[in-house]
Amino acid sequence: MRKILGAVVAVVLCACGNPSGAPTEPGVDQPAEGLSVTVEQGATHGTFIAGNSQGGAEVTFSSREVEPGVYRIEVRYSGMTLTGLVDAENGVSTLDGFAEANGQDTQMTDADRDVATAFYGALNEQLPSSDAATPETKYLRRAVGLWAEHPSTVKMQRTVMGEQGRGYTMLCSYAKCNGSWTGSCGSSYNWYSYAKHDCNKGGFDLAVNQQIAQLGNHSTCSGDEFYMSNGSWVCGEPDHWSRPKVIGNCFGRCGGGCGGDNQYTLDATNHDGCVRNGHMLASGYCDDQFASASDDELFAPNCY
Repeated sequence: MRKILGAVVAVVLCACGNPSGAPTEPGVDQPAEGLSVTVEQGATHGTFIAGNSQGGAEVTFSSREVEPGVYRIEVRYSGMTLTGLVDAENGVSTLDGFAEANGQDTQMTDADRDVATAFYGALNEQLPSSDAATPETKYLRRAVGLWAEHPSTVKMQRTVMGEQGRGYTMLCSYAKCNGSWTGSCGSSYNWYSYAKHDCNKGGFDLAVNQQIAQLGNHSTCSGDEFYMSNGSWVCGEPDHWSRPKVIGNCFGRCGGGCGGDNQYTLDATNHDGCVRNGHMLASGYCDDQFASASDDELFAPNCY
């Protein structure tokens, strides 16, 4: 999991910064790095100043209840506006992203994802899990988690619909190991063998590109996975092996890394099985898995 920037909760009175992340004039005071957030009835808003590795970009954000059970999310940074309208009761959301200068469609770049990932990490570090958070905070964090993983080849403007049993399938029981959500499995594993994707390896055959995964937060090695090879556990990621057994950090969990929520679902497992099996996060071969897992991230309940 990415190291989280230092954060402090504060009431934001005003915010002015450098959205492009470019250097400012010498002698001009710079805003402090980290998260400043206000959580109040019906609204969560604030700023996030990214670290030097993300160009020092300034993020301004808000999430507000605009009618009962409907939440308007807005995140701005680096000349881009990301928006979401989440209808929690009906499990429907619309997401979009566009350039502030002219309102034209835009796409997430690697630099954009880096900023969103750092922002997501700060939200996870500073704010409570979704069961204890306000709905505005919950859906803000989940939307930011989606944008942090958004591939460059998937349109920003899209509709996401979620319904348990149809839009998403929970796999909570498979995330346990010896009755625990985390820790050592000992010699008893709770395998789930359908972490699958299709790509140019194996002739686009879902039956070939599968991993037999132990879901949950178990047995990581320097942030990587263990996989079974010749009867022994090896640290790394098997590249398009046919059904290797794997154990990884938060395998099958919605969101990047081990985010603030604890949702283990079928589509999130398949997305993990793609990006952890020979592909990068923003690989076009994983676009369909990302799209399928989007409603899981926004609407699936926590497992624990």
